[in-house]
Amino acid sequence: MADIQQQVQDAIDELVASGAERGLQVAIYHNGRLVVDAVAGAADPESGRAVTSDTPFYSTSTGKGVTSTVVHVLAERGVLDYDAPIADLWPEFGAHGKESVTLRHVLTHAAGVPGMPADTTPEDLADWKKSVDAIAAAEPWWEPGTKFGYHAQSFGYIVGEVVRRATGKPISEVLREVVGEPLGVADELFFGVPEAELGRVARVEDAPAPEGAEEGEGAPEMTPEMFAEIPFFKVVNGYTAAPMAALPDAQFGNRTDVLTSDIPAGATLTARAVARMYAALIGEVDGVRLISEDRLKEACSEAVSGTDEILGCPISRALGYDVGLPSPNAPQAPTVFGTAGSEGSAAYADRATGIVVAVTKNRFTPGDYSVVERIGEIASKALG
Repeated sequence: MADIQQQVQDAIDELVASGAERGLQVAIYHNGRLVVDAVAGAADPESGRAVTSDTPFYSTSTGKGVTSTVVHVLAERGVLDYDAPIADLWPEFGAHGKESVTLRHVLTHAAGVPGMPADTTPEDLADWKKSVDAIAAAEPWWEPGTKFGYHAQSFGYIVGEVVRRATGKPISEVLREVVGEPLGVADELFFGVPEAELGRVARVEDAPAPEGAEEGEGAPEMTPEMFAEIPFFKVVNGYTAAPMAALPDAQFGNRTDVLTSDIPAGATLTARAVARMYAALIGEVDGVRLISEDRLKEACSEAVSGTDEILGCPISRALGYDVGLPSPNAPQAPTVFGTAGSEGSAAYADRATGIVVAVTKNRFTPGDYSVVERIGEIASKALG
């Protein structure tokens, strides 16, 4: 096992030394044991503060796997029912034909309400009541359950409000009680980060423009008309899947109000904490298992498959997790499940091999999962 630790350490040291990455964490579990806990680089480019294993990273949609795990633990305990109408707990949500939407629909991104108001700001996302009220008032883009499309931000608010209505507690508190504390990672796995812990959080940065590019170069300038042609930016009845004022870039991810608020479409976490969570989903970790084997099969097996109405690409989803990972070079076996963040982080588990991989990073490289691929390849060769 020492060999895989060294292989991973060498790989991330190389990425930082080359300038491709600023700061990285990698954690790998195998059959319930932590076999890699590696860090490299700077958590804060300005101060030079080094990354440590307990440095939380803002990790965008890698956090959706954490949100989904809370649901499955509560379902295991009989607190939530995947197939009960959400309106039973949250009557206001049933407006405009959404009375039949279930938690299963939400977990598979089939609820039909992928959007937030098009003028949504970061301040709005940090306002829980404003966000959930906007979603409750939304008209579905399609008949719930007939199609599926990525609910980029609304996913977290719908799940979080269902959890709040069922338990009487905010989802951040429930996360701590049912996942963080039992696994001993409550101070490394957050939706809203306590203000006292903000000094530990990594500062994120956008990837620099390609070498030789003029300032402002890199991506072509997009007009509103061009954005409207991309499903992710489509506006329906004043709602869009990607509010332009609240895209999750580095500026967004460094905001105090964003980091300290419950916005459970994402999370702030360490690689070793989220890896430990996945390891405790597929098996036992130091005497703790989060859900039963039967629950695991239902939660993590393919539930929907086809073209995503919002992303415009083929994808397979389980209940709150993707099946396989977003890159064609990453593990795609039907036993692999997890979620990836738009900035290039990811966490996943393979039920067949007992391997869990988690990667966090503070340089935003949208759509580039090459670090995850590289670490996954090392893990598969050494442990698979």
